[in-house]
Amino acid sequence: MAVGRGGCWPGVMVALLLLAVLPPAGAASAAALPVVINTWAFRTAAETAWRVLESGGSELDAVERGCGQCEIDQCDGSVGYGGSPDESGETTLDAMIMDGNTMEVGAVADLRRVKNAIGVARKVIEYTKHTLLVGESASLFAVKMGFPYEDLTTQKSLSLYSEWLNQSCQPNYWKNVVPDSSTSCGPYKRREEITHKEEQTSSQRSVRNHDTIGMVVIGVSGTVASGTSTNGAIHKIPGRVGDSPIAGAGSYADSTAGGAAATGDGDIMMRFLPSYQAVEYMRMGTDPTVACQKVISRIQKYAPKFFGAIICANTTGSYGAACNKIPGFTQFHFMVSSPLLGRPTEQVVDCI
Repeated sequence: MAVGRGGCWPGVMVALLLLAVLPPAGAASAAALPVVINTWAFRTAAETAWRVLESGGSELDAVERGCGQCEIDQCDGSVGYGGSPDESGETTLDAMIMDGNTMEVGAVADLRRVKNAIGVARKVIEYTKHTLLVGESASLFAVKMGFPYEDLTTQKSLSLYSEWLNQSCQPNYWKNVVPDSSTSCGPYKRREEITHKEEQTSSQRSVRNHDTIGMVVIGVSGTVASGTSTNGAIHKIPGRVGDSPIAGAGSYADSTAGGAAATGDGDIMMRFLPSYQAVEYMRMGTDPTVACQKVISRIQKYAPKFFGAIICANTTGSYGAACNKIPGFTQFHFMVSSPLLGRPTEQVVDCI
C-alpha cells in the first residue's frame, strides 16, 4: 500500500485492529460460549447455572442446578412447591432434562410430595432406560433414589385454593359438562351434545402466572443441555400434564444444532412441539431470533390468543426469543449469561 507524505498508517492500523477483534454485526463467535439462557427474569437461577459452569460443572449439572434453584425459590409461585394447586388443592410438579449429546431425556410428571422435580428427572436418565415417569409411581421412584417425601402444600397454596372455591371454581378447565362449569364447581358429568366454544386461553394465563422455568445451556465446546421445571397450570384437572416434561415441547437440546425452551399455555403449545421445531429451524441455518418468531407465528394461526414465549440458542452462542402479543403481555423478559455480558443479564423482547 502506498502511503502519502502526510501519513495515514495510524488510521489504517486502527481500522485493521477493529476488524480483527470485532465480529460482523449480528454474527456469533466462539467467544460467545458458554451461554446460559432461561425464561423470565429468574436471576438466581441464571446465576446458579453460570456458577456451575465456572466451577467446571457439566452442562447437565448447570441445567439441573439452575432449574433446581427456582424450585427452591418457588419462582413466582409457578415453579416448585407451594404454588398452583390443582382442583383438589394439591400441588404437583413436572420437570424434564435433556442431554443434547446423547439425546437422552429424563422427565417426571404429576410428581407428588417430592420437591426437587428436576433432580428426580436427572435420575431417570442415570438409573433407568425410560424417559418419563408419572404420578405416584414417579414419587416412589424418587424415594428409591434417595429423595425425601415432603409436603408441597403451603399456607399460600391453601389460600389460593380457598379463594378459587369461593369464586365458584372460576376459571377452570372443563367444557361440555353439566352443571355449567362457568358458574359451578360440579361435580361434573359429560353433556350429551358437544358444543364448540372459542378457547379463553388468555384469561386463564397471565404474565403473573408464568408457568415454567425453561433453560438452555451451551458449553464452550458447543455441547447443549436443556431442562424445565413447573408446578403447572393453577386449578388444573388432577392428572393434567402440560408441555414442560415433554421432549420437544417444553424444551429440546441437540448438540449438532442448539437448544430451545418454551413457557406459557402448555395445553396449546405442546400440540406444536415448539422447542423441537425451533431447533430444527436453527439446524437449517435460521437465526435463533427468527427461529423463535417462526414457531410463535405457526401457533398463532391456530390459537391467536394463546399466552406463550420461547427462547432459542444455537451452538455458536447466538440466542433469541419471541412471544405472542396479547392484552397484558406485550414483552417477554428472559435471562442470558455469557462471557460477552460478564454476568447474568436480563433482556427483553417485544411480542409479535
